[in-house]
Amino acid sequence: MVDNIEKIKALLSFESEDDFYFLQVLQRKKENESTANRVIKSYFIKSMEHLDQVYDEVKQLCELFHARAMIRLNKRSFYKTSFKALVNISNALSNNDFKNVSKQYEKACGQYHNDSDKTWIVDIDGPVEEGFIKKIGEVINTCAPEGEKVVTCLPSNSGWHLITKPFNLHRFKEFGYTLDIHKDNPTNLYIP
Repeated sequence: MVDNIEKIKALLSFESEDDFYFLQVLQRKKENESTANRVIKSYFIKSMEHLDQVYDEVKQLCELFHARAMIRLNKRSFYKTSFKALVNISNALSNNDFKNVSKQYEKACGQYHNDSDKTWIVDIDGPVEEGFIKKIGEVINTCAPEGEKVVTCLPSNSGWHLITKPFNLHRFKEFGYTLDIHKDNPTNLYIP
């Protein structure tokens, strides 16, 4: 079981009523061989209180559907997401894709963030020693811009998600590491 709620709460900030974080309960094919990837439920988290209110339900859905709760750590804007959704709806209509019109708001949530204080995810798969994770963090901190860029390290189902501030990817690759680096992907909130 992975429960990252307390570490993730420390990473969230709500500065206006326009801010939200996009949380989804996802059933993934690789964990449920008989089904395709599918979204069980999406949440638009408006405050810490809202997250606390829905968290028991999120965990129950994860357990019921053998799914995981994933949250994007770069906050979204209701205002900007709505306009992106309108563009997506227009594109779907112009392509005669009428059956997917209802999915365009959630699609917009996944496409666009509104966070000036961005975070990235360095995906470290497999069992690794703590020293390896520390070494990766040290390498990232030597990349421009100067300063501490490692925010936290979260366990995942098959390894670790190192949460960082943006850094120079070209410089990082010079060290020879071939890790996946995600600029706006979700991280694990809860896995039963």
